[in-house]
This record gives sequence, structure tokens and C-alpha cells, in this order.
Amino acid sequence: MAESVKPTRRYDTTRRREQARENRGRVLAAASRLFLARGYADTAMPEVAQAAGVSVQTVYKAFANKATLLKAVFDVSVAGDDEATPMAERDVIGAIRAEPDAARKITLYTRHLAEGAMRHAPLQLLARDAAHADRAAAEVWAQMRQEMLTAMTYFAEDLLGTGQIRRHLVLEDVRDVLWTYHAPELYELLVLERGWSADRYGLFLGDAMINAVIADGPADQLAMS
Repeated sequence: MAESVKPTRRYDTTRRREQARENRGRVLAAASRLFLARGYADTAMPEVAQAAGVSVQTVYKAFANKATLLKAVFDVSVAGDDEATPMAERDVIGAIRAEPDAARKITLYTRHLAEGAMRHAPLQLLARDAAHADRAAAEVWAQMRQEMLTAMTYFAEDLLGTGQIRRHLVLEDVRDVLWTYHAPELYELLVLERGWSADRYGLFLGDAMINAVIADGPADQLAMS
């Protein structure tokens, strides 16, 4: 009688993936709390692991170093979650692109920006300050600024496509204006130091961007071919 052959058991990795995702979420949440409460320099990876209830090895496996962890915390603060969907593909950005009026595009965008500023602006300021003493943090800070410049290049292209931008402004001009008004220093000055509300901050950004780049009338609009 032939010996029965047992089928090879396929290892189900679903639970492991779920566990890794749960651990990642706990680490990100713990790191965010500690970074904001203590600062970058005074937050150690073992402390993050303890606060998250995971091993130090788990933290390092998911995030190579503290600067990488800071960048991940920042990315989640911008998106509002840890999903893989890029910001450019999210509904809020799609709605802005679909809006035909340039001033309305900016208003929608700055409203969204202000709503999330309390999450991501303090982390930008933390990265900026840490960059003075930590090379890895400096690289993360530079990456944050470059990513914002790239995003504002796309936004500037979208605004120029409306034909409602001041005639004398080219893509680089519009991009640089938008990028400048994203500076976390504005949040630091107006919200943290002067006590402005998020709504007031958002209205200020919207008005400033609109006044800087939107044409006052047909004679001031970008000539479109």
C-alpha cells in the first residue's frame, strides 16, 4: 500500500501582516507623542518601543533609525492616516483639481492645509530644529522641504491651467510663492506665538496666496494659447 502523502501546509502570513501593521501604528503613535513632548534629541528609540509595547528590534526593523521614524510620523500627520494611497490620489486633492476657478482652488487647498496644520506643522518645526545638530535629521528636513516644493510645482501647474494667473508670473514664480506660504514658521508665529485659530490661519494663507498670484481682471490674466 502506497504511503499517503500529506499535502504541504501553506503558511498563512495574514496574521503576521496584521500584527506588523498594528505594531507600526503603535510605534508611530508613541513616537509622535514622545517627539512632541520631549523633542527629537531627548527621545530614544528604546523609549518609543516601551511606550508602544513592542521590542526595540521591532522598531528598528520597521524604521532604520530615529530620523526615518520622524519622517514616517510626519507623513502620517500630513495624510491623517498610514494608508499607502499617495496624497495626490486622495479625494481632497481630486476635488481641488476638478475646481475650475483658481481662487476657489486655493481656498479649498488652504482650508485643508489649516485643518491639518496642528498635526504636521509642529513636527516640521521639530525637524527643523533637530537638523542643526543631527545629520540624519537634517536630511529628513531637506526631504520635507523638497517634497513640498515638488507638490507646489504640481499645484502651480494646475493653477496656471486655469488662465487666471497674473500675466507676469511663470511656473517657478507661482510655485515659489505657494511654497513660501507653507513655511512652518508662519504657523509658529501666528498660531503658536500669537494664538490665532486654525480657521484664521487658513483664511490668512488663502487670501495671501490669492492676492499674490491670481489676476485682478482680464488684462492681468495669463495669455493662454
